[in-house]
This record gives sequence, C-alpha cells and structure tokens, in this order.
Amino acid sequence: MKRLLCAILLTASASAQTPPAKGAAAGAGTTAGTTAGQTAAPAKADAAGTAAAASKTARPAASAPSPKDLKYPALHAIRIPKPESFTLPNGIKVRLVEDHELPEVQGTALIRTGSAFDPPERIGLAQMTGLLLRNGGTALKTGEQIDTLLEQIGASLDASIGETTGAVRFQTLKENSETVLLLLKEVLAQPAFRQDKLDAARAQLRGAISRRYANPATIAHHEFTNLVFGKETPYGWEQQYSTVDRISRNDLRAFHERYFFPANLTLGITGDFDSAQLKKFLESLFADWTPRQPAVPEFPKVRNIAAPGVYLADRKELTQSYFSVGHLGGQLDGKEYAALEVLCNALRTRLLDRFRKMSNGSEINTYWAADYAHPGVFEIAGAVKSVSSYETIKAVQQEVEAVRSAELPEEDFVIARDRVLQKLGFLFDTRTEILDHMLQFEYYGFPVDYAPQLQKAIQSLTRAELMRVAKQAINPANFTIVVAGNSAMFGDPLERLGGPVAKLDLTIPEPKPEVVTSTDVSLAEGKQTLAKAQTAAGGADKLAAIKDYTMLAEYQIDPAVPNMGGSKIVQTDRWISPTLFRQDAIFPSGRVSAYTDGRIGWISTPQGWGALAGTQRNQVFGDLFRVYFRLLLSDRLEGRTVNGLGPDNVQITDAAGQVATVGFDAATGLPRRVTYDTAQAGGPPIFCEDVYEDFRDVGGIQLPFKITIHQGGRNFSEVTVKEYKLNGGIKPLELGRRPQ
Repeated sequence: MKRLLCAILLTASASAQTPPAKGAAAGAGTTAGTTAGQTAAPAKADAAGTAAAASKTARPAASAPSPKDLKYPALHAIRIPKPESFTLPNGIKVRLVEDHELPEVQGTALIRTGSAFDPPERIGLAQMTGLLLRNGGTALKTGEQIDTLLEQIGASLDASIGETTGAVRFQTLKENSETVLLLLKEVLAQPAFRQDKLDAARAQLRGAISRRYANPATIAHHEFTNLVFGKETPYGWEQQYSTVDRISRNDLRAFHERYFFPANLTLGITGDFDSAQLKKFLESLFADWTPRQPAVPEFPKVRNIAAPGVYLADRKELTQSYFSVGHLGGQLDGKEYAALEVLCNALRTRLLDRFRKMSNGSEINTYWAADYAHPGVFEIAGAVKSVSSYETIKAVQQEVEAVRSAELPEEDFVIARDRVLQKLGFLFDTRTEILDHMLQFEYYGFPVDYAPQLQKAIQSLTRAELMRVAKQAINPANFTIVVAGNSAMFGDPLERLGGPVAKLDLTIPEPKPEVVTSTDVSLAEGKQTLAKAQTAAGGADKLAAIKDYTMLAEYQIDPAVPNMGGSKIVQTDRWISPTLFRQDAIFPSGRVSAYTDGRIGWISTPQGWGALAGTQRNQVFGDLFRVYFRLLLSDRLEGRTVNGLGPDNVQITDAAGQVATVGFDAATGLPRRVTYDTAQAGGPPIFCEDVYEDFRDVGGIQLPFKITIHQGGRNFSEVTVKEYKLNGGIKPLELGRRPQ
C-alpha cells in the first residue's frame, strides 16, 4: 500500500511541472477549441489539487484498530446492601432486602447439612433427601399437587442438598408470595418422603452409578478428585448400588429430623415487599414449627496429604486422551485465593498459546477450585490427541514451572487480572445474586464484606506477589496425574513423566439387593399390608383359586433404548401353578421362547435351542418370582418372607435370593409399583421398576392392563395387555413343548 501511495504522489508531481504538448487542442482533460494557454492554468490547478490530495493520502496510515485499544470504564466497587436482619422466636435467622424494581419475590432457605454427613454405608442419603424434600410431597400435598399449584401461579420452588449445604429456593410474583411461603414452610417442616418417589429417586441414582464412566471426558476428573481427597473421606468417596439400596424412608425421616430444625436454618428473601409486614407474616407462619436438636457439628476435615503419581485409566475404545493434573487447592477465604485465581487465568492463556504452536489438538482449562468449607483442588484438565499425551502433560509441567520461576509479562498479567475482576463483578450483578452470596458468606462464617475485600485484593495484586504465591501454593512434585486413554496409541509412554504408572480399576461393584432384617414388627406390618392388597384385588381365596393364566401383551420399546429402540414386541406369558412358566415373544429378528418348571428349562431362538442358563435363566426365574398372583400370595408360599417397609410398602424375598419391593396405592390398596434387580448380558444387574395402571375386573380379580417398565432410571417400554385368560385349562405337556 505504501509503494502505491508513493507512485501516485510522484505521478501527480510530474504532471504539475510538465506543460501540455503543443497543438493538443483536444487532449485528455481538455475541451475542444481550448488553446494551450487557456489550458495551462487549470491544468496547474488540477495538478496542485491532486498533489495536495495525494500528499494527504501519503501520510503514514494509522494502524488498524485492535481489541487491546478499547478503553473500558473502571469497574464499580461491589457494594453489599445491609439487610433487615432478625431471628424468629423459633430460631430461624431471617435476612430481608427490599427491591421494588419488579413485582416479584424470591428467596433461599439454607440448611446446615450436606453429603459430608452421609453415613459410610448409606452414601447418597443427603442427595436423596434433597431430591425428595419437594418432589416427595408433604403431609398435606403430593408432589404432583405441588407441581400443579406452582404452575397455576407461575411460581417455582426447588430443593437440593450438596456437599456442605442444603437449600430450598423459591421465586414468585408479589401477589402470590404468601402462598409460596406457606408451601416453603410445608416442604421444610412436613416432607412426606412417599415411597413411590423414593423408588424413583433410587432408580435415578442407580442409573447415574451405571453411567459413571460412560462419558470418557469425565473419567479423568472423577478419578483425579477421588485420589486427591482420598476415597475413604466424604469428599472422595462415591455412591454405590449397595449404599443407595440401603436407604429407606426411615433413613430419610431421621436425616430430616436431625438437620431440618429452625435454629439450623437461615432464610433470605429479596423483592417487592414491606419488611415490617413480611416480618409479622413470617413470625405467624413459623410459630408452630419448634423442633430442637443439638448444634450441627463442623464438617469433616480434608486430609492435607499429597498423592503424587501417574494413574492411567486404559480404555481401548478411546481415540484421544483426557487428563487431569494437579493437587489439593485452598479455601475461598485463603490469603492466596485472589492471586491464584489470576494465576490460573494467565496459565490457561499460556497453555493455549503453547498448544496452538504444538498443533497437538489440545483443549485445556485450569482451575483453582477453592471451596467455602474445605480446600478444593488445583487442576489443569484437558483433552489431546492420543499420540501427544506425554508431550502435552510434559508441557503443562514446564509451563507451571515457568510461572513459578519468573514474573508474568505486564500485558499478560493485566489481561488475566481484569478478566478475574470482570467475572467477580458479574457474580454480584443483581440484588438477588448479592443476597444469595451474602447468605453463603454468613453460612460459612465469612465476613459480610468478603466480596469487596476480594475485589480490592485482586486490584492491588502485583506480578511479584503473583509469582511468590505460585511458588508457595503450587508444587509440581506433588502433582497427581490422571490420564484416560488408549495406551497403545500413546506416542511416548507415560512412565517418562517419572515413576511407575498405576492402572485404575473402573469396575463398578455389582448391585446386591439389600434384604431388610426381619423383626416381629416388620413381619406383622408386611402381613397386614399384603392382606389389604389381597382384599383390594378380589380376595385371597379368589387369588388362590387361579391355577393357570395366559397374558397376551404388546411391548412398545422406548426409542432411546439401544439396538431395540422404537420396536414393538408381542409376548405371551403362560403359567400353571405353582412353578410351570413359559414366555413366547415375537421380536423383529424372530421368535424367542423360554420355559422352566421351576428348576430347569430351555430356550429357543432363531439360531437354535439349548438349556436355560446364565442371564436368560436369571431373567425368567425373576419373572416367575414376580407372577402377579404369586406375588400377592407371598405370605402363603413356603420359603417366602414379607417385611413391611412403612405404610403401603413391603419387601418380598425367597430362599433362592429373589428380592422385590412392592408399593401399593394408598387409596385403592392395589399394587402400584414393583422394583427389583434384573440380570443383563455383559454387565451388572440393572435396577428395574414396573408401574401398574388401568386395573380392570377379570373374573372377579383386579388386573393391570397397562404396565410401564423403567430400567436404570430411564423408560424402557410401555406394556399394553390385550387379553387375560384365567383357569383356561393349560396342559403341562403343551406348555413344555418346544417350537419345531
């Protein structure tokens, strides 16, 4: 561009100094009939103008605008409003912040509890309590009734329990605030923990366990966290089928009773209200909720023991590697927190720049994941081409050493610091966010002005201080390095990182049904509940009079089910009392039949037939155990035990190890849902739930014509029963005859 401008300038100058040729009466830039003398002056003028314009154009051009040239106003200082604070007569601490900008009210109730208090044999108890606190309904309303009420008034109310806190949050229009606060009080004080919702929550947690390693991108982080905290501590242990299966309604009630009491609760509300009036309403609302408990203890401490080493989750199916590198971090109130947030931001930028030059296809992020109640983790995590696994992690180590041994360049430091300041500012953007953080600060014992203090600490940070903190708080010698990938595709072995590589076992322990210990009380309760169900179904004598039955049904498989999704299966079940049982199913791939006499059996498929064994045997024997008539008459069958599990629920077991939990409809007494484990090929048993609906009278007995089957917490199929035949005179020889 500069050469072109120079050429224009030179051309223009030459034109101004050279007179037009003689006799050029009609040349370029002239009019016919104009003489040379007449054209000279205008020509000089035009040339001078052109030269002047060219001269202006030829001045050094300004550089193109850059995002770095943009100027932003200084961030506002974070201001924490002073709430109206008081304690209700029953002990609830209340914080109110009026905000009349919009006609809405929202708030949070914080309860000092968390999964850190889970008993080791019941890991998952706190999370399940949080799931059911609202969805399980209250003593006055079912979960569905709560849903309907909230939908009608355009409000929301949700509950959860995390690692070190429990929370119930709500949002509503001003005009419905009293209605929602009444519901909040019900959820906090009177949760019902209904059995059907418990079964659904258990299925959800079990489904999550079964999918723990399904996403390869999360394997490295998951194992890294467990290793850093230690799998024997509440911050490193994990839910298992056995710990989830042990959780009962009584456990949920006991957990709620221990932690949900007024003195253990802080309620923060912001929105369009008058504080004085709201205070009077809250005093009246919670006046009759007065339980007391001993003060909740401190949360368990995190062990401060380094766990250095290299760990490999060898997964042959992976085409790239996922890694996590780091060690134990600090707490949010640590003096070094501000510096380390800035450091991690700068470190991520450095790593991205380096990996871009290496062209290793890497994705990267860095975290100083500090926590309120205990140290978090310092983690550098990412994904990379398998062949570059070693060189990428080595580069991470080198960049960490670099920020520990030299100050960051001024420009990198300023950019990283400003990013952290902007992020902090967005966290305190509205009064609702400010109140939520205020409650958190108070809950964990932080100073009220913690956020402004943090903002000032970041603003006053220097490069020298950043390097000092990096050297003090980050130690590559203590790094735990976890890689999930296919070792056969690594360019260099991970052993080059130093020391041996430990192989991680990603096996999920198989679920083992937890059998309730029988007591005189549980046995009596079970017998009473089952007797009520027998009466509702038509009477024990009528049920016992059924000596054979045939059920024809269509199974519509859910579209999301692998391999079979969207298909329809027609199945006929036939049973002769007590233990002759046959199933004939027509699949898209052909007909499959299975038969047992209660001890041995056979199976026939399009590929041939053979003895009933393995997974197929377990599935067929499980279905035989749960035959509708046998299940309802379990108290009359030798070898079976029926234990009560609270109102309208029983657990039925037999000497062969079969276990099923049956929940009955409180209004009708009829079976509502049956939960159990079923065998599956190539993996551990999976938790199943059969939901019975559309009961109709068949020969004086109430039978379900619709059955919804869930597996692993997800829909599996919708079953529509086309026909039942009772006491049709099925012949044993006919039942046992194999298809030809």
